[in-house]
Amino acid sequence: MSFIDNIINEFDIALKTLSNKKSGTSRGYPAEESPENLTQEEKDLSIQLMRVNLAGEVAAQALYRGQAMVCEDDEVKEHLINAGLEETDHLIWCKKRLDELGGNGSLLNPIWYAGSFALGAIFGSLGKQVSLGFVEETEKQVVKHLEKHLEKISQEDKKTIKILETMRADEDQHANEASESGGEELKDYTKKFMSMTAKVMTSTSAHI
Repeated sequence: MSFIDNIINEFDIALKTLSNKKSGTSRGYPAEESPENLTQEEKDLSIQLMRVNLAGEVAAQALYRGQAMVCEDDEVKEHLINAGLEETDHLIWCKKRLDELGGNGSLLNPIWYAGSFALGAIFGSLGKQVSLGFVEETEKQVVKHLEKHLEKISQEDKKTIKILETMRADEDQHANEASESGGEELKDYTKKFMSMTAKVMTSTSAHI
C-alpha cells in the first residue's frame, strides 16, 4: 500500500479500537457465565482496575500498530501483527467485563492511543533488535502490573481474576517470544521512562 493508504488504514483501525469494534482471534471469553454476588465496594474496585486494564490494552494496540507500520523486517512485522491480534482479545474481554460490572472505559483512551502509536513508531524505527526489546520490556512491565491487580482484587470476583490470569499468561508469552526472536535488553533509563509513562496512564485512567 502507498503511504496515504497506510495512514487511512491506521485511522480505520484506531477508530475500530476506540469504538470496541476491532476483531481479535475469536478466542472464547475466559470468565464463565455464572451468577455473581459481589458487594458494591468489590464491584467498584473491579471497575476501577478493569478501566485501567482497558486503557492499557488500547495503548498496547497502538504500540504494536505504530511499530508494525514502520517495520522493514517482514518476520518481525508479522510477529507484531499477530501479537496485536491476541492483545485485541484482551481489549474485548476487558470491555465485556466492564459492561458486566456496569462500568465505563477511560475518557482519555484516544490520547493513550495517539501517544502510544507515536512511541511505537519511534522504537520501531530503531531496528529489529530494539523494536523486539521494546516489546519484551513492555510485556514484562504489563505482567508486573497485572500481578499487582490480582493481589488487590477481591477473591470473590472470580470472573475478573480469570480474565487477568489469562492476560498475564499471554503477556508473558509475548515477552518470551520477543526475546527469543532477537530482542535486545533496553537501557535502564529507557525502562524507567516506559515505567513512568505507564504510571501516568494507569493512575489517570483509574479515575477519568
